[in-house]
Amino acid sequence: MTHIKIMVGGPETALPQDVYTVKQDDAIWIGVDHGAIRLLKRGITPAIAIGDFDSITAAEMEYLTAKVSDVRSFPSEKDDTDTELAIQLALEECLPNKISVYGATAGRLDHLMSNLFFIFQPRFQQQASKIYLYDKLNSVSFYLPGEYTVTKEEDKKYIAFVCMTPVKKLSLRDVKYTLKEKNYDYPISLASNEFRGQVASFSFTQGLVAVIQSKD
Repeated sequence: MTHIKIMVGGPETALPQDVYTVKQDDAIWIGVDHGAIRLLKRGITPAIAIGDFDSITAAEMEYLTAKVSDVRSFPSEKDDTDTELAIQLALEECLPNKISVYGATAGRLDHLMSNLFFIFQPRFQQQASKIYLYDKLNSVSFYLPGEYTVTKEEDKKYIAFVCMTPVKKLSLRDVKYTLKEKNYDYPISLASNEFRGQVASFSFTQGLVAVIQSKD
């Protein structure tokens, strides 16, 4: 299994507490802009650093290029965000089974929206099941139509099913608030649901759904 971990430059206070200390196994790190500096300061050398690097100083850039063998710099005026560049790189060059993105869901609201809406782009949508977003309170995963099971994360209390598009025949099972083949004609967040056990299941026939496990 090829696991790519991407560190973005969002507020460090919003990162999962164990992001640097959890067993690194064979994961490959990609540092995005200031996220690459953040990794280096924690003793993790990313395989690739990518971005326009407009949030780091000249001294930090010199430090980065001395430590990371593969640095890919882009102009600040570009169509893709730095996060999109990193995910595209991971999908095209690393052929991952999973992409975990950290530091993308806190801070500026426009950055947050960008880091949620990228999944609608055709180049990413067909790979949706591989992409996960993590922060201190939440994990986000994306699903295309089908039948799925979700395992409860040990430190999380809530599970939300977010219809990011119109969704057809959404069924929720093994959760506190169940549904049977419910249609939604607009995006909606079915928030604050809870597992009844350790595993929940759901299915739908059309649309795009994000599942968010969270805690207060």
